[in-house]
Amino acid sequence: MTNQVTEKVLDSLYRVVVPLPRNPLKEVNCYVLAEDDRFLVIDTGMNRPECREVLTAGLDEIGVDLGKTDFLATHLHADHHGLIPDLLRPGRTASMGAIDAAAMGRAHGGWSEDSPMGVYLRRSGFPPEELAESFKRHPGARFSGSRHIDYAPLDEGDVIDIAGYRLEVIDTPGHTFGHISLYDRAKRLFIAGDHILGDITPNIQAWADDHDPLGLYLDSIAKVEALDVDLCLPGHRSLIHDFKGRCRELREHHEVRGQEVVDILRANGGRNAYETASEMTWDIRAKSWEDFPIMQRWFATGEAIAHLRWLEDLGELQREDAGERILYSA
Repeated sequence: MTNQVTEKVLDSLYRVVVPLPRNPLKEVNCYVLAEDDRFLVIDTGMNRPECREVLTAGLDEIGVDLGKTDFLATHLHADHHGLIPDLLRPGRTASMGAIDAAAMGRAHGGWSEDSPMGVYLRRSGFPPEELAESFKRHPGARFSGSRHIDYAPLDEGDVIDIAGYRLEVIDTPGHTFGHISLYDRAKRLFIAGDHILGDITPNIQAWADDHDPLGLYLDSIAKVEALDVDLCLPGHRSLIHDFKGRCRELREHHEVRGQEVVDILRANGGRNAYETASEMTWDIRAKSWEDFPIMQRWFATGEAIAHLRWLEDLGELQREDAGERILYSA
């Protein structure tokens, strides 16, 4: 392969690095399995010209025939499925984990400040005057697929045989409720989506009182950590060769973050999620919380909620509904 964004990873398995312009994630890894008469593309990038140009060039370089190509998205975020509707040809299949497949088209109750997500953000302290602008800028609203398609649901234990690979579907909820990973036991290969990332930590967000996605995520880490894996193919950034070590680092990361949240609340008393996020440490180049780009404050608030909900379920925090605000205290 001569294209710097396209590389052969293993026999019949390729990676196309698709850029995500003006996005902190920088890029998404698209994986392609190639047989003579059949291809499988796993994750695609967002529905935007910059992504489409690089991905289609990479597929052409590999020799992919879209008329013989099926698609699979590890989860429902736009950077992983956004181009599937444009590239999917009649008679071919697009798949996703069963829970996320069912949620497509109705995610978050619509992209508006009056949606359940918008209402919960206001209750969590997100400035109401910034909500409408946040929904307009959210990549999930701007860069999803060009049309609705029905995704074939994949369940735990389903197997995809292609190009000499036998990919077993494993439910790994946390990053989304229907996130799936793929595991080839014989080749000790794990295709992780956004469940396990090497250079960055997966963003775990919560947007409801009755959800504990961080608890789910940590359970999912424990679920896969025992697997024999020589090579992990993540949804973003570098490939992972020390799988068990990275799983351990991710667990420890959230334990440290959880203690940071407890310490913030002990020092300052009751806080809503937005206030808590403003006092947490973030790997973002900004002089202050107010200088964070609006979408980074959004994602940080969602991650703070996830840690607060997890700590509440562990009995470390207590929650008080104070009128229009949800407050937490240690």
